[in-house]
Amino acid sequence: MSAPTPQQGRLAHAPVVLRGGRWWLDSGAGSVPASDPAFTAVLDDFALSMAAADQAVAHLLIRQDEASSVDPGGRR
Repeated sequence: MSAPTPQQGRLAHAPVVLRGGRWWLDSGAGSVPASDPAFTAVLDDFALSMAAADQAVAHLLIRQDEASSVDPGGRR
């Protein structure tokens, strides 16, 4: 399994967006680049954690699909 990477776009129900490798604070009034290194580091860590969680769920779903195709009766 490859290492997760943050996805371009909005971060999980938060008013921040990753565009071109840079975080932006986004609202209806417009966007402002996030420039505080401590804040952007936390956003990077959170985005990586979310990507890892998404990847783990996808892997579990694949395993679940493989298991149900081997045992179509659903017995375990």
